[in-house]
Amino acid sequence: MTILRTKSWLDEHIGELPAWQQKAFEQFTQMIDNPEGTYPCVPGRQGFVNDNLRFGFVVDPRTDCAATQTGELLKAYGDCSRQTGKFASLVLFYETPSELLDGHDVEDYEDLFWSLLRRVSSTDEVPWPEEISTDPEDHTWEYCHSGQPYFAFCATPAHEHRKSRSFSTFLVAFQPRWVFEEINDSTASGRNMKKLIRKKLEAYDGIPAHPSLKWYGQPDNHEWKQYFLRDDESGPSKCPYTRMKNKMKALGQIFQ
Repeated sequence: MTILRTKSWLDEHIGELPAWQQKAFEQFTQMIDNPEGTYPCVPGRQGFVNDNLRFGFVVDPRTDCAATQTGELLKAYGDCSRQTGKFASLVLFYETPSELLDGHDVEDYEDLFWSLLRRVSSTDEVPWPEEISTDPEDHTWEYCHSGQPYFAFCATPAHEHRKSRSFSTFLVAFQPRWVFEEINDSTASGRNMKKLIRKKLEAYDGIPAHPSLKWYGQPDNHEWKQYFLRDDESGPSKCPYTRMKNKMKALGQIFQ
């Protein structure tokens, strides 16, 4: 059964969880709330400390069951996210068996990430919001589920150079678009936050920030390019989500 968990619940009941779930949450805690405060996503850290984040544990991301569970968690989260706090995010940890850990590089996980999002979308029965473009090449596009737009973030065991995208399990976080209403290029606080995050990001990773990192809504921005960042500065020339969307249409399957 898929259940949304709070930090406070996990702190109290962590010993009741399977070993891999305990390890994942404990590592996440050490990463985002380290005493030196080096984790670059300041809003994410605030959300964690203030118990704004919600967590879920999902089976092997390669399976159909993982897509079903992810969709269920996103639906439940969309129904309650605005009541969770100012710095809301949904963090999903995926069971990552040894055969997935061994012999898979960053681009393998990139394919897995987009495959997961496509499979989750294929069962979403809620129409895409009218104000969000369905074309990933449009600067207003954002991934949506159950009528809610999200910024998606993926971290993997294969990342070595971008520490901010490295984690012991396959991890996907979803930030509701409304979180960025005050954190954007149109506000002084948003611009200052971006400068602070960019500075901390480069110090944390030890390499320049990926060139795909831009503001949502800017004419030259493509949100999908920021969801999954490779260890170097490269990236796909076309959105993988679009390729599968077109393939599903050709096969006559429903795909939002």
